[in-house]
Amino acid sequence: KLAVGYGSRIIMDQIDLQALKGQIVGLLGPNGSGKTTLLKTLGGLLAPIKGVVYLCGKDLTCYNSTELSKNLAVLLTERVSAPLTTAFEIVAMGRYPYTDYADRLTPKDTAKVWESLELVNGRGLAEKYFSELSDGEKQKVLLARALTQEPELLILDEPTSFLDLRHRYEIIEVFTRLAHEKKTTIILSLHDIELAARCCDSVFLLKDNQILGYGSPEQLLTGESIRKLYDFQGVNYNELLGVTELQNPQPPTIFVVGGNGSAVKLFRLLSRSHYGICSGIIHENDLDYQVGKSLGIEIVTAKAFEMIDEATFQKAVAKILQIHEVIDAGYPVGMTNHKNLDLIKKALGMGKVVISVRTPEESRKLFGNMADKILYCREFSELLTILSREREAKAIVMNKRNLC
Repeated sequence: KLAVGYGSRIIMDQIDLQALKGQIVGLLGPNGSGKTTLLKTLGGLLAPIKGVVYLCGKDLTCYNSTELSKNLAVLLTERVSAPLTTAFEIVAMGRYPYTDYADRLTPKDTAKVWESLELVNGRGLAEKYFSELSDGEKQKVLLARALTQEPELLILDEPTSFLDLRHRYEIIEVFTRLAHEKKTTIILSLHDIELAARCCDSVFLLKDNQILGYGSPEQLLTGESIRKLYDFQGVNYNELLGVTELQNPQPPTIFVVGGNGSAVKLFRLLSRSHYGICSGIIHENDLDYQVGKSLGIEIVTAKAFEMIDEATFQKAVAKILQIHEVIDAGYPVGMTNHKNLDLIKKALGMGKVVISVRTPEESRKLFGNMADKILYCREFSELLTILSREREAKAIVMNKRNLC
């Protein structure tokens, strides 16, 4: 078992990590969990305190520097200073294990430099000075330098840092192509759980200098494991959708009638606007249910593919009695959720404020003359204006009553 650390001080012990040829292995964990120390040891930059690191079945310490550079490339987060050096020249430095004593590039070396720049979508950076590039551009150039080594193992510490969304996914695509087409093994640390779930063949969960778990993302990345890993409070990770959601702590004052994913944007809009929400009647196989559950919203549910029964309907009615407004999310109406129309009619009969994202014409087909009692918004931004206006009007009425 491997023990890593600095000098004689052990940071992490009892490490048993294996990365197979062509695999992408992700290290996930909070800052200070030991990810960088472990990567430096695997990359030969730190000597293990106990145990041995093997690369292609050979003890890492048995490689000479040239052999090691042909088999292993390491990209850490330390800043690189290279004044008056172009991006092309930086990338070309990765070919030093293959060049002669004068470090002259052959046509093959030059082609490999351009190929690596092309892989990271950095061809347009070649003639620019490295010192003048943005942090994201520098990251791409340094990754291209690592790729020019043509390594069997690529070790990267937070390689998607500083990259915008497009370039982040471009880099991840590069990794998956290297792994599956060239059988390069990649070990990388990530802070992005969603990226890890999408690109890693296996993941290690690290916390407090210990390995909490190892396995496939599908097996290991659950709401409970992520909550323990990051000590999440007020945040939920949904393993089915691969997203994290901030929980809505507000007591419910709005009832959203959704279904078929129609309420997802409303849930997020109202939550970040600090409105408390409950919802229904949502089937348990619905996207609205998954997102609402992650947001901590109370949901009246029906079983998947089943008609809404009377007991469930009455449960939703009881919720509506306790709230201020009802929002019709514009869900598609079918046999299984037809009772949700009756729910909105019931709310109108109670005198509740009902707001709909449908057109008035569509509502008249569904609700008849009762549609004239509904308030309509064409855009979500209008919804917040309507809610604010209705609550101000209600507050004025309440003040007048109190004065009387």
